Amino acid sequence: MRFIALMLLTGLLQGCFPNAFHGERAGVLVAQDRRADDARIDDRDIEAKAVDLVYKQSGVFMHVNVTSFNRKVLLSGEVPTEAARGEVEKIVSSVEKVGGVTNELVVSGGSSLLSRSNDSLITSNVKMKLVADGWLDSNMVKVFVENGTVFLMGIVYREEAEAAAETASSTKGVQRVVKLFEYLN
Repeated sequence: MRFIALMLLTGLLQGCFPNAFHGERAGVLVAQDRRADDARIDDRDIEAKAVDLVYKQSGVFMHVNVTSFNRKVLLSGEVPTEAARGEVEKIVSSVEKVGGVTNELVVSGGSSLLSRSNDSLITSNVKMKLVADGWLDSNMVKVFVENGTVFLMGIVYREEAEAAAETASSTKGVQRVVKLFEYLN
């Protein structure tokens, strides 16, 4: 029973880690973010506008996540048809300031609450392991998990990217790691 309660609670906390630091005066965390100030603001706006448009225009039940980093967008989740997958990408691509879209949507039924809770737990574990690594600042790497696949975004050096991917891949429950980094070297 405790395990189930923990899993449900973890699912509710998925957005808390980054959202706790969303203020523009987040001090050290903002200073370590390699994006320009306007890119951080644009990313929040892109995510909000894209989600709003997708659910207003689609009229179809689906589970779509929109994650933006430095104006590059990751689409993940489940959609009912290949046509819906293409339509979501088209809608998100039309949002002002979107610099590119990686479409990782899958055609299938929606994921379960247990699956989403597990993804939240994996996200937390990957972030904690990145912090524990010491030399890699987890605030430079955005971590998003969907159905056991870890998506890593950020502006990093290749060595940092490899370290983050290795850390993520060694985390319990991770099935696959997808690097969507912008490289400084």
